[in-house]
Amino acid sequence: MKSQTQNQGELKELNVKIEKEVVESFERMTKASGLTIDDLVVIALKRYRSSHSDWDVKSKKSE
Repeated sequence: MKSQTQNQGELKELNVKIEKEVVESFERMTKASGLTIDDLVVIALKRYRSSHSDWDVKSKKSE
């Protein structure tokens, strides 16, 4: 996983409010893994997205 590159291409900022314990866990994971918090969040979101791809429904107008 460390050899994979994340956040390639055009980036867009996303501001969210999440539980303090989740943030603190990600901060600990950053120190242990050497990955940035941005990369850890992108990895988590990509895994979630692939597990729930049925929710990613595009409108027929955008196709």
